[in-house]
Order: sequence, then structure tokens, then C-alpha cells
Amino acid sequence: MRPATHDSVLAYIQSFQGTAQHIILIDPDDASPEVAASRCVAAVSAGSKMIFVGGSTGTDNSNVHDTCIAIQEALELYVWNSSQNSTLSEDDWRVPVVLFPAGSNALSPNADAITFMMLMNSNERRFLIGEQVQGVPHIRKAGVEPLSMGYLVCAPGGKVGEVGGVDLIESDAIEEVAAYTMCAEAYNFSILYLEAGSGAHTPVSTELIRAAKAASSTLILIVGGGIKNGATANAAIKAGADWIVTGNLTEQFDNAATLQSTLEKFITQMQG
Repeated sequence: MRPATHDSVLAYIQSFQGTAQHIILIDPDDASPEVAASRCVAAVSAGSKMIFVGGSTGTDNSNVHDTCIAIQEALELYVWNSSQNSTLSEDDWRVPVVLFPAGSNALSPNADAITFMMLMNSNERRFLIGEQVQGVPHIRKAGVEPLSMGYLVCAPGGKVGEVGGVDLIESDAIEEVAAYTMCAEAYNFSILYLEAGSGAHTPVSTELIRAAKAASSTLILIVGGGIKNGATANAAIKAGADWIVTGNLTEQFDNAATLQSTLEKFITQMQG
């Protein structure tokens, strides 16, 4: 849901500067819309402040759209319930639903915003500008807020590295990631995302995170992939991450109460 406390989703994201937050990533190819909505309710109850909807493969306009609708309806219900009796306020439930698309065929007008990204270390034109050109007329028509973002895939890269045709940024490529960060800032992007790949066996190295943070004074730094516990997330935050994304962690739990409890512990440890 679009936050009522801010004029834009970007302003909402920027308002957390100095206090690292958690994003739940929902893959519409992994779960039905109803299960996805249940997971989001559990995550927001646990303290997640943003919802990403997308995946590297298996997503299309149909399942992305149905998932966004289900999530928005669930959040709207809890906004209403919170006015009656809840430990969370209405504003706590107004968490933005943001598209994290693999391409221009995975969109929905029911999202609050979209990570309008350039896969900066891809060798394929379609991920640098092609998919963006195809998708932007639909995004503008729907009134979905674009969040300009540089997207960098780091080793090991996983499926997104394979699909995206990227030159992976290795864990010790300090000068390279710093140069990419400066480039993203020069393009006037708002966000930089360092990605190790969904289900990666190792996360983005803290050295890369630290280098990216030092290279920019304006970019919001998101880190995801391979973050399996709160301690790993906390290490990324100490290195400079502003937001932490987890997806596979969420998919391990069918029971919403168990997921909520797990994420509460994760976020508490993450924030240190």
C-alpha cells in the first residue's frame, strides 16, 4: 500500500536513512497469490518495511498482477482491522508493494512502485535499456512510480547472473564496484542494489558493500542474495547496507505464524 505518511515511495524509502530495514521478496512463480499475501502479512507483522514482487524466471503479467492484487487486498484489510484492535497502527500496514521485474512482461498496475533498473554489468542490450523501453509506456499509463536503480550482480550470481548474461563482480573487485557505484550516481539513480543471486551459497562480500558505500554519498544501498540469517544481514548493514532483501528464507515456511516468528528474530538480529 502506498504510505500515507509520504508523498512518494522514494520519500518513504529515504526516510529510513540511518536505520537499516528489511524487504521481503515474493516470487509469484513460487506461491499462489493467497500464500504470497499470507507471507507478506507475516513479514509486515514481524517488521518488514517493503515488499518486492518478482523473480528471475517464471513470472509474467498474469501471476505478477494476481499476486499484487492479493497482497494489496490483505494489507487493506489489516489497515481496517488496525483501526479496531491491533498492536500495529494503520501506518505500519501501509507498506509499499514494489515490482522487482525480470522484464517488461512482468508488470502490474496494482503495484505502488517499480524498481526501474539497469542491470549494469550485463552484456545484453535488453537488460541495459531494451526491456525498459518496452515497459515504460505501460508503467507511465498505470501511474506506477519508477524507482531508478542500478543493479549489480556479484559472484556467485545464481540464476539472475545466468539469465542476465552478466560479467560477475568478484568478491575482491573493490575498484570495479566503486566505479560502478560512481557511474550509478552520475546517472542520478536513487538506488544501488548489490545482488549475489537468489539462494546463493555466499552473500555479497562485506568488502564490496563497504566499497560501494564509500563511493557514493547519495545512493540508497540495497543488498540481497545468500543472506540466510540475521548475523549475516547485520554484517552487511555494518558494512553500509541500508536495506536487506530476503526471498528464499521466506519460502521455507508454509505456516505464517512460524514465518513471522522467524522474521522477528531475523530483523532483531539484523538491526543489532
